[in-house]
Order: sequence, then structure tokens, then C-alpha cells
Amino acid sequence: MGKLKTPDWILQGKEKPKEKKKGKIFKVKICPKCGSNQVGIIVGGEEGRGVLGWECKKCKWKGKSPSEKEVTEEEFLKRGEGK
Repeated sequence: MGKLKTPDWILQGKEKPKEKKKGKIFKVKICPKCGSNQVGIIVGGEEGRGVLGWECKKCKWKGKSPSEKEVTEEEFLKRGEGK
């Protein structure tokens, strides 16, 4: 028996690995109504242990699922400074 050869369809089907973004990536919650990143969690229920949803501090939106955006470390720091 000879050596096994990788089939051509496997070799042709392979794609180059995607380049990873350099630096740290942060996930930021974004208000779906006004686009602000001033979104916080609403805690309530028995002895404050339950989670009731999310709230935007800017436009007072309340809901279950704010948008999420991935940003670089530089963008994250700018958002935190209010720029």
C-alpha cells in the first residue's frame, strides 16, 4: 500500500484563515432607539436578585435586548470619555 493523498476537493475547498483584528475587542451595548451606549441593566424582583431587562439612561428606552457592537480598545476608551 502506498501513501494516502489528500483529495483535490479538500485542498481546493480550504480558505485562508481570516485575519484577526489587532488589539483587544470590546462588546458595547447600544440603545436601539437613540444609539447611545449609556445602557444599563434593570435589577429587581425578590431581594433585588432578578433581572428585569435593560434601560437607556439617555432616552429612557426599556427592553429585553439592546443592540451590541464590537469596538477596538481605542474606540472603547473614546466612548467612555464621552467623545
